[in-house]
Amino acid sequence: MVVLNRIYTRTGDAGDTALGNGTRVAKNAARVEAYGTVDETNATLGLARLHAEGEMDAALARIQNDLFDLGADLCRPDMAADASAEYPPLRVTPAQVTRLEQEIDAMNAHLAPLRSFVLPGGSALAAHLHLCRTVSRRAERLSVALAAEEEVNPAGVKYLNRLSDWFFVASRVANGNGADDVLWVPGANR
Repeated sequence: MVVLNRIYTRTGDAGDTALGNGTRVAKNAARVEAYGTVDETNATLGLARLHAEGEMDAALARIQNDLFDLGADLCRPDMAADASAEYPPLRVTPAQVTRLEQEIDAMNAHLAPLRSFVLPGGSALAAHLHLCRTVSRRAERLSVALAAEEEVNPAGVKYLNRLSDWFFVASRVANGNGADDVLWVPGANR
């Protein structure tokens, strides 16, 4: 499907870029901001994976692939499938959202309930997952803003909403199933 034999094209030198359907838009268009921030989420996830092993690393790899699916989804503004298109639009599905929910429930089943907010930190993996969480929240906000102006796949927005929750619960797992969480102490330094 994708062939990249030349990385620079010079077609964006004037500050515009092509969407997945060939439409040219400004590089700071809301749609480009949304899928660009999904890409940023994926890059932060790549850093987190440097500290992950086993099933956690496998789950993060699945999410990285899903984020490419979501970027492809967001870069195709035409929600109706075009039968004449060389490649049909790739869309995030409700099943991908459901998988995140099931994984969140499975991880959370082993965690004690929180009695305070968690500060980002603890293990290296947990700290990176908190960064992933905050960047994915920004991607969600940008996607919601885009959806207020243009048609967007609702499953993609739901995916981002669940994903930040996934990262939060996974950060607790990475902190010894919550034992090493760094908890907020309100007013501790007054």
